[in-house]
Amino acid sequence: MADSSSAESKLATAKTVLSAAASVAATVMLARSIAQDFLPYEIQDYFFSGIRGFFSRFSSQVTMVIDEFDGLVNNQIYEAAEIYLGTKISPNTHRLKVSKAEQEDNFTISMESNEEISEVFNGVKFNWILICRQVESKSFHNPRDLNSTLRSEVRSFQLSFHRKHKDMVLTSYLPYIVKKAKSIKQESKTLRIYTTSYDSMYANLADVWTGTNLDHPATFDTLAMDSEIKSFILRDLERFLKRKDYYRKVGKAWKRGYLLYGPPGTGKSSLIAAMANYLNFDIYDLELTEIHRNSELRRLLIAMANRSILVVEDIDCTVELQDRSAESAGISPNRPPQTQITLSGLLNFVDGLWSSCGDERIIIFTTNHKDKLDPALLRPGRMDVHVHMSYCTPCGFRLLAANYLGIKDHELFEEILESIKTTLVTPAEVAEQLLKNDNPDIVLKELIEFLKVKTKENEEANAKKSEAERREENEKQNTAQEVKSLNNKKVETEEKNDS
Repeated sequence: MADSSSAESKLATAKTVLSAAASVAATVMLARSIAQDFLPYEIQDYFFSGIRGFFSRFSSQVTMVIDEFDGLVNNQIYEAAEIYLGTKISPNTHRLKVSKAEQEDNFTISMESNEEISEVFNGVKFNWILICRQVESKSFHNPRDLNSTLRSEVRSFQLSFHRKHKDMVLTSYLPYIVKKAKSIKQESKTLRIYTTSYDSMYANLADVWTGTNLDHPATFDTLAMDSEIKSFILRDLERFLKRKDYYRKVGKAWKRGYLLYGPPGTGKSSLIAAMANYLNFDIYDLELTEIHRNSELRRLLIAMANRSILVVEDIDCTVELQDRSAESAGISPNRPPQTQITLSGLLNFVDGLWSSCGDERIIIFTTNHKDKLDPALLRPGRMDVHVHMSYCTPCGFRLLAANYLGIKDHELFEEILESIKTTLVTPAEVAEQLLKNDNPDIVLKELIEFLKVKTKENEEANAKKSEAERREENEKQNTAQEVKSLNNKKVETEEKNDS
């Protein structure tokens, strides 16, 4: 009887406790509902933060709040967490947010408001929750909804974990997320090619470049270049990417300059596209003829993103740069100094103070005539790597035949390879011939005839060049003789006058 009475007493106590807990919970829910319906947000926040603060005193958990903005600028940690957590969404997640920018190819998946994600890092469990609250403001006008005020959303992540792991979160976990997010963003981004937008030169910095998707298929595997040169470029690019700390240690901007020179049609543009595809870097195509001042050049540099390739094609003929003597005198023979880019301005852009306004950048100049460039542009530290884009080689032809015809050998290859060794023909010209027919026998026979014609044209061009050089040399000799004769007559006249 005693045991039965004791059991009934415990059961009654348990019922009382559960009833009290249910009443408290119901009271809290009712109070929360009333507060949300009738109390201003500021009072709600103060009230509930007080409750959270009271219970947090008895909890071993700590919560970090990561707001979307830090003052007027984006919070890098928030952006990184948003990207990183998009890859951690589990099948149990009920609500997801999906978006896609017009210029991007991929969908972006992220957390919806008030959703939670848990993960384990280095044996420690972390809980994430996205907090969003709507804010109405009558100080802004929404042109898309004339009957309502502009609703904005204030977003933040709340990261909860055991308080003893706070140092590890700051020194390891968050830096890991930032690094991982950067890698995810780089791998998933759609390559873009940008050009200058002169009409927006003095508007917002984000608008000075106009871009479109870069869908160039060139890769190092498809480039009709000497295999040793391709291997060297690949090694150089990989080495550059890994040397951030080294560049900082020696006090240099983290950039690399390439000069691509050679005849038209040798694949300079294809090499640039292959570099962009390999590095996953956007391309910024700088048209110097559109730029009128050194200050505009600096503005464009600031507006460029990191991890990008800046391209200045045909540097020898896109703009007539003032020489340094004219700059020092402040005189330009063609147009006023204030409306012309100067050589010193371009050099400062390449390796001066303004070149350090970004990281991990490739600068590429192209030219058909390297000998026409000012020696100052060729100095080490400005164009670090000089790549000669030569005429088609036997190795290049084999690669073109594999790409265009799908063959690695043919009975006509030997004759073609011997002809290519002695004929100045560009990879673009060979590729054009290979496109004319799908039948390898027909197209290779036509290529042999084309190479014969090309050889004859080269011989005639060399003959004309030799004749022109002989004429130029004869003219120089005749001019020298005339000058010598005039000098002799002048001396004779002076001697007569003296006597």
